[in-house]
Amino acid sequence: MRTLGIDEAGRGSVMGSLIVAGIIIPQEKEIMLSRMGVKDSKKLTPQRRRVLARKLKKMFDYNIVEIKAKDIDILRRSITLNNIEEIAIEKIINELNQYDKIILDSFDVKPKRVQKKCESFLGENHQIEVIAEHKADDNYLPVASAAIIAKERRDEIIDELKKEYKKIGDIGSGYPSDPKTIKFLKKFNYAELPDTVRKSWKTVKSLKNS
Repeated sequence: MRTLGIDEAGRGSVMGSLIVAGIIIPQEKEIMLSRMGVKDSKKLTPQRRRVLARKLKKMFDYNIVEIKAKDIDILRRSITLNNIEEIAIEKIINELNQYDKIILDSFDVKPKRVQKKCESFLGENHQIEVIAEHKADDNYLPVASAAIIAKERRDEIIDELKKEYKKIGDIGSGYPSDPKTIKFLKKFNYAELPDTVRKSWKTVKSLKNS
């Protein structure tokens, strides 16, 4: 049994890319992952995520889809954020192969909708089981592995942005709940905001209106 785990990082961020990752884990390797310390990426330090991500990418087949902030803004003119994530998931499902099951962390309040959507991407491989659950990264090692890879890439992007904008100010985590991020955004007029900012986000629009 080979499971394709899928998860994302940066979905709610106001800065940087949305990262969706998928990785194929043979069932017999899951014990080894547990011993390595693979678990919900939010429970790991950035340094530990970095180490584990490098190991996982050497050991297993994986794929990463990155959707930049500017592209998210363009796509959101006609589709929802859920639809954008579905595009990335479909790409991963189609580009990776030789798996028997798909498990992913549900981004929808109704996991069944995510499950059915993913089943529609399988085509002739419709016999493959699909499981979509909330907190799947906490309950399934293949999803936790995907989350680590996605979050590590997200961390890398934020680190790059911090270096790029160091002279202007600290961008913080890039999430709208972070006061440092909001303080950074307020340094710009709306029209002058960098392409790395998701201008379609409610947080940014409120700054524009103020």
